[in-house]
Amino acid sequence: MKTGGKSILWSVAALLLLLSIGVPLLNVLTVTLLMVPYVVLYTTLPKGMFFAHLIPVWIIAFFMVGPAPLIVGLFFLVPAIVMGHYYRTDKPVRSRMTAVLVSIVAIVLLELLVFDAVLDLSVIGALQDQIRSVANTVASEPAVSSLWTPEMIDQLVESTVQVIPQALLLSAFMLTAVAQYISRRALSSYGINVKGLPPAHEWRVPRLLVTYYLIALLLQLIVPAGDDSFMTTALVNLVPLLRFVFTVQAIGFFFFLAHEKRWPKGVPIFIGFLLLLFPPLSLIGVLDAAFPIRKSFQKP
Repeated sequence: MKTGGKSILWSVAALLLLLSIGVPLLNVLTVTLLMVPYVVLYTTLPKGMFFAHLIPVWIIAFFMVGPAPLIVGLFFLVPAIVMGHYYRTDKPVRSRMTAVLVSIVAIVLLELLVFDAVLDLSVIGALQDQIRSVANTVASEPAVSSLWTPEMIDQLVESTVQVIPQALLLSAFMLTAVAQYISRRALSSYGINVKGLPPAHEWRVPRLLVTYYLIALLLQLIVPAGDDSFMTTALVNLVPLLRFVFTVQAIGFFFFLAHEKRWPKGVPIFIGFLLLLFPPLSLIGVLDAAFPIRKSFQKP
């Protein structure tokens, strides 16, 4: 398999993405796409050639922009290698995405630990200070000074910090899904067929998640809302995440109906958009996971 010219182009793409790290707004797109060149290069090249392509990219980016691109580039190296390794070994898509998601979360946690232990810098503490500073600035305005109390500011800071794990997991999932989607299509140009996600009408979650969800909802009713314990933090993150999972299940259910009833393709997409806008509709996904509803719609 000849990959020389394409590999150089992917290396150039990685360099351009790293150079755009410092560009406001564009850097959001950069972070979302940065794993893709890494994954393609690691999957199509021997390991030695993979690093031979990337090291010059990192050096050029370092001298042109500074250390920031290098830090970001190294951050995405491990999850990209994990995804590329799973591509090479033809692992199931669920195992692949789980491994990449876990690697992203693990690297973030490791970086937070290093910042705290080595640099004596608490990222969470800095975030709390920043939120508190902004809230105090808003509270000092005459129009809202009577509405904002110190207790409300403390509650805002605490609530924001509590949802950090949820935001981290959702961000890791988004990065994994984008890299999976684009890199699969890029690798097809090399003649490499990589297993993708099953069609939307086949999406199903384990029924056991329904039990977990009901337990979490019950605990949420029992545990005091103002409590700052680990249990409260866990529930604040777990319940919305499970609700999102069942929203995806509900989307899969309507794609299933569209598949069985031969609906126009735009119908389940529109319904899926509505499901994302109205989280309570995730109950449809709960019912679909708990009961064999789909059997009643299947053609004999």
